[in-house]
Amino acid sequence: MGNKVIHKSKTIYRDLNPTWDEDFDVTVDDLGTPLQVRVFDYDWGLQDDFLGSALLDLNRLDVNKLKAVTLELYSDECDGLQGYIDLAATLYVKCEEEVVDNKNQTSKINEQARKLKVQIWSSVVNILIIEGKRLVDKEGDPLSKPYLRLRLGNEKHKTKSATWNTSCTAVTWLEQFDFHLFEEQTHLLEIHLFDKDPKGKEEAVGRAILDLTDIEGELTHSLTCQFQNGLIGSVSLLVTISGTTASETISDLSSTIPDALEISTLQTRYALYRTLENTRDVGHLSVKVFRATGLASTDIGGKSDPFCVLQLVNSRLQTQTEYKTLNPNWNKIFTFNVKDINSVLEVTVYDEDRDHRVDFIGKVCIPLLRIRNSQKKWYVLKDRKLRCRAKGSNPKILLDLDVTWNYLRASFNTLQPKEKKYIEPEVKFSRHTFIRNVMRIKTVVMDIIQLGKFIESCWEWDSTLRSIIAFVVFLLVTWYFEPFVLPLMLLFYFLHSFLFRSFGNANLNEYESDGSVEDDDDDPDDKNKEEKKSLKEKLQAVQEVTLTVQHALGTIASLMESVKNTFNFSVPYLSYLAIFLLMVASLVLYAIPLRIIILGWGINKFTRKLLRPHSIPNNELLDFMSRVPDDEEMADYREIRTEVTADAADKSARRGTRRK
Repeated sequence: MGNKVIHKSKTIYRDLNPTWDEDFDVTVDDLGTPLQVRVFDYDWGLQDDFLGSALLDLNRLDVNKLKAVTLELYSDECDGLQGYIDLAATLYVKCEEEVVDNKNQTSKINEQARKLKVQIWSSVVNILIIEGKRLVDKEGDPLSKPYLRLRLGNEKHKTKSATWNTSCTAVTWLEQFDFHLFEEQTHLLEIHLFDKDPKGKEEAVGRAILDLTDIEGELTHSLTCQFQNGLIGSVSLLVTISGTTASETISDLSSTIPDALEISTLQTRYALYRTLENTRDVGHLSVKVFRATGLASTDIGGKSDPFCVLQLVNSRLQTQTEYKTLNPNWNKIFTFNVKDINSVLEVTVYDEDRDHRVDFIGKVCIPLLRIRNSQKKWYVLKDRKLRCRAKGSNPKILLDLDVTWNYLRASFNTLQPKEKKYIEPEVKFSRHTFIRNVMRIKTVVMDIIQLGKFIESCWEWDSTLRSIIAFVVFLLVTWYFEPFVLPLMLLFYFLHSFLFRSFGNANLNEYESDGSVEDDDDDPDDKNKEEKKSLKEKLQAVQEVTLTVQHALGTIASLMESVKNTFNFSVPYLSYLAIFLLMVASLVLYAIPLRIIILGWGINKFTRKLLRPHSIPNNELLDFMSRVPDDEEMADYREIRTEVTADAADKSARRGTRRK
């Protein structure tokens, strides 16, 4: 009842007409919530097969009168009637003493259900451990190798031993864990701090308690927990409670009605005339997750238990788990606070196992600047590398995205340091990645060589008309050159790309592909596990060097490709912002002498530390370029076209024939 298991019958073996003869009581708060009866076939060691379900409308029952009811079992995955369930139900009013007794009985049933592993968790608590500060022992000395043990109910997790930073003020963990909340369990998260000395001896140092009862769900909270027992120290973490299974939540689409007043308030909040009120609050993102189809089977029985995770930088929310289905219906709505309009929404579908482990099913990355508001759209799920279609029968997910943002705040934050993402995939050396980065560098270098050959051809008079035009431009620019001309020259390149994009035949912004591109970037195989330790150490040293070279090549290639994509209008908003900044730079250079600008820049650099000791040094140009996606990221964001079925193709052909 209400997505909570209230009774589980015994198993009747080898029988298509089982007789249970069992009875139970349940407290009903709302007669509008039906009683759901679900029937399974027990398989030892495997996933139980779902046979069918039926709903009992409590409004059909009479008070203090036993009523026999026959329910018809149906299944979404099978057509036709699946069987019958005969039961008798009585609806009666209870006094206060009986209500207390019933609560005690319900508690015992829940405890028994938990032991039998039949209780459904109500929500998921995602904990991201960031760092600990001023962690000292009872004598005031810094801890050697501190680590944490976390416990919520019967679930436990342990972090790795962390080391101090160079200033010995904080230790960093950056580890993420998931806990499951049940209805009848405590909502107190216990955080135990341990220290491991050089001899390997472990000692409990401190303890902190975090009460999750008052934490708002479906929202990521940044919290700091102080340790008890007189310990001077704290731990910083991100806490998110999501994945609720109850249907009476604010994130349920079936109970959500668009509010015109709320929409108007949201638009007023991010209006241009209110830009200076809160510059860090760039926008508001609303994501409606409807359903998915064609998912891959990860269980032995040919089904999956999928749930969907949405992540925007460090904010992470998820849906409930739909069991034993390849076409789940989540019908949830989530909201995110946007701090950077250049961020990317990651939507990942996982399969939940009984031991709370997860299997990857598919993923899609959606840049916020590509969102078209209030448009219901199917997104094809990709594999882990975001290049090919994920496994399954054309797996896709139906989303409705809506983002409201302030353009001026977004422009201001684009020139600020980018928010750091705490959890990033581990980077390992890969021969294919190394070769691909080299080829990326080669492509950019070849473009520069071609530009050099073009300039040389103007000097060699290979084309008389082109050489005359180049010579006249050189004389005019050299004779009348002023500092404000340089940004204007870049503006002319923007004009060239814009005209080529608008009227040319080439498509500079290919957002879609058919998903047929194959990527052979496989992780290196461990074929030499029996080698000697000394040889392993040598290979590890070589791997560290090649990994550094690989990262350097990737960084250079990424920067060059970002510059190219800025001029190619790959992200129109950033290109228009660059045009505006270049125009402002031209006006500043035109109105203010260059020596005054250089003087102001030098004074700012020399006095920054004195006037703003806690300011973070940054390069506005590099901060802007970090927002422009390179070619690899553009490939990650490219959407895969949905497959057209044979029936749809025949209908389209018939319509075309009729028109002719």
